[in-house]
Amino acid sequence: MDFGLTDEQDQLAEAERAWLNRNDPVARVRATLDSEAITIDRAAVAHAAESGLLALLTPEIGGCHVDLAVVAEAHGAAASSLPIADLAVAAWVLDSVGMPHAEAAAAGDTLVGLTFGPTVAADGDALHLVGASSPVPMARGMDAVAVAGRVGGREYLTVLTAPTWSGMSTFDLTRSWARVNLDAAIDDWTELPPGTLAMLCDALAVHRAFDALGAAARLLDMTVSYAGQREQFGTPIGSFQAVKHHCADMTLAVEASRATLWAAALALDTSSGTARSRAASAGVAYAKSAAARVAGTALQVHGGIGFTWEHDLHLLLRRIKVDEAFDGTVAEHRAALITA
Repeated sequence: MDFGLTDEQDQLAEAERAWLNRNDPVARVRATLDSEAITIDRAAVAHAAESGLLALLTPEIGGCHVDLAVVAEAHGAAASSLPIADLAVAAWVLDSVGMPHAEAAAAGDTLVGLTFGPTVAADGDALHLVGASSPVPMARGMDAVAVAGRVGGREYLTVLTAPTWSGMSTFDLTRSWARVNLDAAIDDWTELPPGTLAMLCDALAVHRAFDALGAAARLLDMTVSYAGQREQFGTPIGSFQAVKHHCADMTLAVEASRATLWAAALALDTSSGTARSRAASAGVAYAKSAAARVAGTALQVHGGIGFTWEHDLHLLLRRIKVDEAFDGTVAEHRAALITA
């Protein structure tokens, strides 16, 4: 496969990184870390809406998943609390079936999360939802949540405007997570075209992995910089062969992950069915595993300072571990490749 980012995609990534650098999400996390849970940055919402990022996948903007991928990676590197990919995918699926919240979601007037519900039974025209949904990032900052799932041999989508959340305790200090408590009879729901549910699962999995990739790439930069500054026996530790090998392994992991995930994002735009899902699982399984290795190696090279609460390394490491667990673990995506 001969693939590279376009000039426009490079410019989009650079513009998003520049905005995030000016509005440092980590500084915002640090300001409230000991006193309250992190919230969605309303300035980030306004920026995303004005830039058309929330509506990126809709026909009006005409963007693609590769466009969204470079943005998701930038937000992962910055440890942003704004779940940009989740919001954009939710806006797309709402728009694709013409649901009432589509326009407000794309404009950022209503933040709509996306989650997956259980397979349910229909009683006449009503869905009976019972149980809990899949995890939703920054759920308590959402105005509504779109729930997708299966009913019989069909696929459904409904929007809950006053969901009851069940909070989750995770390693992640840069985002909060929660599940929707599903215990209701829903009359207002839409049948999705066949295969939409699998597409949504693949998309969220790929963009979750891009988030982990962004955090890993930042850890690589931090580690190389630290190795050039930290001295032992009067010599920068970056001159030691063992440390050089660590940094080289981290670089290989990051660049190979980026290549596999670009292929997965391209498959979201150009392939369907099994071919798309295989590309997604292959990229996600590799990238999540590689990001976790990069985080562990970064911690080793930093040594004692990497274990301190004051260093940003642990924030990115924690984020990577949670990304690794949600929207399909490494083991689950490898298993999907075997059975596909």
